[in-house]
Amino acid sequence: MGRDARVVQPGSLYLVATPIGNLADVTARAVDVLRDVDVIAAEDTRRTGRLLQHLGIEGSLTGYYDAVEEERAPSLVRRLLAGDAVALVSDAGTPGIADPGYRLVQAALAADVPIVPIPGPSSVTAFLPVSGLPTDRFAFEGFLPAREVARRRRLAALAADDRTLVFFEAGRRVPATLADMAAAFGERRIAIGRELTKLHEEIVRGDLLALAADSDVLNLRGEVIIGVAGRRGGVVLTDEELVGEIERRRAEGASVRDLAAAIAEEFGLSRRAVYQRALTVERR
Repeated sequence: MGRDARVVQPGSLYLVATPIGNLADVTARAVDVLRDVDVIAAEDTRRTGRLLQHLGIEGSLTGYYDAVEEERAPSLVRRLLAGDAVALVSDAGTPGIADPGYRLVQAALAADVPIVPIPGPSSVTAFLPVSGLPTDRFAFEGFLPAREVARRRRLAALAADDRTLVFFEAGRRVPATLADMAAAFGERRIAIGRELTKLHEEIVRGDLLALAADSDVLNLRGEVIIGVAGRRGGVVLTDEELVGEIERRRAEGASVRDLAAAIAEEFGLSRRAVYQRALTVERR
């Protein structure tokens, strides 16, 4: 393509979304940009190389992954300031979403370099509409900490959030993560997606406590995406308020089991935790 007919603008950074599985999902605009830029900064040059080969593009590739992001961002900005057009791609999906890109974007902004989004596939937006969970408000939390104590602390901090929560997780850690989610969140709807857009795409939907108790049968591999419904109700109960709710409902004749179920449902709490607290109230 001649210089005068270029799709891209010299000295511009393009954030190009690439397929998360099915190569047919690449957009026509993404193909044009990848074909026309001077260099493609890729999280995995081998994976991006296979995509370019599939598209019939002979692009110039350079590695841009987590370990070298801070080091290579300045050199890419220098190329941009010299007039090169640069495309940034991740392994799959939209760069910068739980993938390298933030430091390059910040460096480009500081250098007054134009940044152009080339939208397309994203596992978050592919998963949410088919998850069966509320989509009007959601929070993307990315990967939880791998260490148990830090993971539990993070989940506890999210327990009162009434938005749908979306996480990435390694398949091998899903059983432990579901157990920690069940302890922190109680009874909530959940959906787990794997192999999205691929031949063996699977989305498991159900109750968090039930899936956590039977997680061994999930047999998940690779990276998965997890969605959890937010806390119900508009009020976070203090322990004093919880005890008040328990005493009020007992005075109205509700059994400990029934009031625990009702309070947990209304306020998005763990039924087991409410039941145990009610038993301690009974023994006073």
